[in-house]
Amino acid sequence: MLHLDRQSFIRDKEKWEKKGFHLYSFNDRQITEETRNHPTWLHVGGGNIFRAFIAPLQQQLIEMGEESTGIIVTTTHNMAVIDSVYRPYDNVSVAVTMHQDGRFDKKIIGNIVESVACTRSRQEDWERLQSIFTASSLQIVSFTITEKGYKLTDYNGNYFSDIVYDLAHGPESTESGMGNLAALTYARYKHGGYPLSFLSLDNCSHNGDVIKNIIHTFADRWVKNKLVEEDFLRYIEEKISYPYSMIDKIVPSYSDKVQKYLQSCDFEDTQVILAGRSKYTAFVNAEDAQYLVIEDDFPNGRPALEKVGVIFTNRETVNKVERMKVGTCLNPLHTTLAVFGCLLGYTLIADEMKDAELRGLIERIGYDEGLKVVVDPGVIDPKAFITELLDKRLPNSNVPDTPQRIATDTSQKVGIRFGETIKAYGDKANTLKYIPLAIAGWCRYLLGVDDQGQAFELSPDPLLKELQDFLQGVVIGDLASAKGKLKPILSNSDIFGSDLYEIGLGTKIENYFEEFVAGPQAVRNTLRKYVTK
Repeated sequence: MLHLDRQSFIRDKEKWEKKGFHLYSFNDRQITEETRNHPTWLHVGGGNIFRAFIAPLQQQLIEMGEESTGIIVTTTHNMAVIDSVYRPYDNVSVAVTMHQDGRFDKKIIGNIVESVACTRSRQEDWERLQSIFTASSLQIVSFTITEKGYKLTDYNGNYFSDIVYDLAHGPESTESGMGNLAALTYARYKHGGYPLSFLSLDNCSHNGDVIKNIIHTFADRWVKNKLVEEDFLRYIEEKISYPYSMIDKIVPSYSDKVQKYLQSCDFEDTQVILAGRSKYTAFVNAEDAQYLVIEDDFPNGRPALEKVGVIFTNRETVNKVERMKVGTCLNPLHTTLAVFGCLLGYTLIADEMKDAELRGLIERIGYDEGLKVVVDPGVIDPKAFITELLDKRLPNSNVPDTPQRIATDTSQKVGIRFGETIKAYGDKANTLKYIPLAIAGWCRYLLGVDDQGQAFELSPDPLLKELQDFLQGVVIGDLASAKGKLKPILSNSDIFGSDLYEIGLGTKIENYFEEFVAGPQAVRNTLRKYVTK
């Protein structure tokens, strides 16, 4: 049996290659030593998209002779990831690419040469992080921590207790993950004040500003309370950059199909790893398509990632690409499939693409309504992007992505995924037909009753209880019970970015919703009515 162990790649090289694993070609010891002595890239958040997409990019550069250092990974909130997912396997993982034709490519990712926990409770790790952060060679601190990872406040706008503590006590005794990063930034300021880039690779709007605002929140308070020098503010403004980025690659949870395939290849480390409350595996599986567009603003230098497909451009173009993807060409279609997939009993996104009404609906949202107002970023063609999504990416049955996963936190997403297109239509928003139908579908989803009349479990969402409270009393088959129930939801500009009644869509969505609750099979019948030509 084959076990993830750097020595095994030397000792059992022929066995690995015979089973079809692509081994890395660089010298382990050389890269590890160079990285330790002259770190250039620290990554925060060691989840699946990092292992499946970001780390392999740097590995390609090392194998091309373009880079001589690997990546160091840290985590700010779940130290079990370091203890259970990285260190037991020499920080190595298997990246499996799931092709549409059924093939699996499997590659050993070995350029993550060190893993460090970002917490003061582990003195050795903390001292190592300080050493990394203060190194003049450090160019990038990147992030894949999900949108939630950047939050300093609860949904009422109150700082979390550890944030309150950190703001009051300064950089010498921080407790929160973001407070620790701010403290490490201050340490870099005190030890040379070298330039640095904080690169968020998470799917949140203007992600560079998100991390910038966090660092500024701590610095501003610390300066105000005379806990740090006022010049620290000048440092984080002038010497640190916060590039915008847009990342796109479907990286679902581990696939049972991939797990069994790897076992058939005599790969030993396929078990599910429980790290805190999260589940991981020593392998990660992902689709083959991928996009990464980054604002080219790196004051201390950067890897030549453009040589492995990354698009470097200006901030305005990144914004356009993000709006194209999030507001028009991908995410609205994904969310639509998610809510209707749950209602119609689907458990695989790829299967939904065989459904004539669902495919027809997202085609009309994308091609008919979205493309009319999309801003072409120039570096990616919007129509071609949608076509690839519809014809290759979403129908890929090798990708075990579920509507239930995509439906998570929908209340936090609909504002950008549908709201921005609605805004772009201006006073013609009332002409929209399919986006309102999708929003009505989400409202129908919130009832937690499928199209057969059976209850189902809704995906996690911070506003779920509040939204469901508004819908109390709605009964499938009783149209009168639905009257006026959507008013508090559709008029909430915090959710949609505008009051949907004021722009002429509220009543239209209410009418669709009433059709959806007419009885069992009403969702299917309504989709057929409006989508089938």
